[in-house]
Amino acid sequence: MRATVLHAPRDIRLDDVPAPELQEDTDAIVRVVASCICGSDLWPYRGIKEVTSPVRIGHEFVGIVEQVGATVSTLSPGDFVIAPFTFSDNVCLLCQRGVHTSCVNGGFWGAKDKQGHAVDGGQGELVRVPWADGTLVVTPSQPSEALVRQLLTLSDVFPTGHHAAVSAGVTAGSTVVVVGDGAVGLSAVLAAKRLGAGHIVAMSRHEDRQRIALEFGADQVVEERGKDGAAVVREILDGIGADFVLECVGTADSMKQAMLSARPGGRIGYVGVPHDVELNVPAMFARNIGLAGGVAPVRSYIEELLPEVLAGTVTPGSVFDLTLPLDRVADGYRAMDERTAIKTMLTI
Repeated sequence: MRATVLHAPRDIRLDDVPAPELQEDTDAIVRVVASCICGSDLWPYRGIKEVTSPVRIGHEFVGIVEQVGATVSTLSPGDFVIAPFTFSDNVCLLCQRGVHTSCVNGGFWGAKDKQGHAVDGGQGELVRVPWADGTLVVTPSQPSEALVRQLLTLSDVFPTGHHAAVSAGVTAGSTVVVVGDGAVGLSAVLAAKRLGAGHIVAMSRHEDRQRIALEFGADQVVEERGKDGAAVVREILDGIGADFVLECVGTADSMKQAMLSARPGGRIGYVGVPHDVELNVPAMFARNIGLAGGVAPVRSYIEELLPEVLAGTVTPGSVFDLTLPLDRVADGYRAMDERTAIKTMLTI
């Protein structure tokens, strides 16, 4: 089969690799229908996260079950499924508490499972899914082509934006600022709107991203950054700043912007993968600023979000502004690296 392999920084290839086989009775084999490129994939692509040997890549996909192991009971060949960006058993004590990303039996696509078997990356034709009953979410029927792009967001980007909003504590009628205009930031706008936020400010300097932010429910866009941006935010939001700030980038500057944009007593939900982020805890203490978030436990959110996606009540698939066949995966990475695309969807 064909699968995406990162050989070195900016050296992404579609290689022929062995097709996966069932290794454990709890496994399933899924034929990928659509996958996508995540902003976090750009860290190793750019060499910021070191790559010392060729690695399989990709962690967001939807597809059709082809085979199931002997003990798999909730899936059948032919089912259309959504795969969260980590696999998990959905029954351990941490999964029961909604932290599937810390599942005692879980792991990441493109790495190895706890039994030592290699696990495929999501940007390929086939994937062996460990703990298939716990990991995969079946849709009620085979989706249309148009619906596939909406469902694909549930593998990572939309629930991650939702996690930022939930972690911050967004409530009906509240004021919200979203820092970051990538696909996760835009999803956070949509999530805050869905939770009933009364006024949403998106921080963005890019017209195409501003347009989607407004489509998703932002009331205003602020282009300024740093203290100037915070001053504009305060001017918009009653002179005090936002009740809740959703930090969706993960850099030192984005976290600082989030802190500056929050009102005293405000709360920050962060989902941007941190890089060189430092916190001024005394300043947070003085202003009663709360901070919560982290890696999004996507599996715990899918059942909540899926019905609205199926009904078309929310349409997070607008974050995919470039769709390419799998054999042009390198072009998809290049487009996101050069910021000519927000998020690339790959059709297989």
